Amino acid sequence: MYRDKSNIKPLKIYRKALRNHSTAAEAILWRCLKHSQVGGLKFRRQHSIGNYIMDFYCPSLKLAIELDGNIHNDRAVHEYDEARTRFLKENKITVMRFDNEHVYHYSGHIIETILAFQQHKTEKP
Repeated sequence: MYRDKSNIKPLKIYRKALRNHSTAAEAILWRCLKHSQVGGLKFRRQHSIGNYIMDFYCPSLKLAIELDGNIHNDRAVHEYDEARTRFLKENKITVMRFDNEHVYHYSGHIIETILAFQQHKTEKP
């Protein structure tokens, strides 16, 4: 398990910069997620756990959402993504990944996927 380092200064500064320079896909999805619009769920934008920063995070579901642009096809970036996903899974956090193009054309499907996950989590004993 990780020791909570979500507010260490360098990460805090970097997270703020990421929020201020969102990609188009992040901005579109954030408009859908902010203010608990999806199933009453609270999402955080550019939230860190350990040394990793997630595009979006829902604490109540322990759900991380990552949006992937073309840079994620780069081998080094792909390996970093895999390491982050392993770390998050080890800490009982589910990771959903969506391609930026999916956000542009099918954001409603992403919302449906999140709601289905919420229902699945709440039905578990």
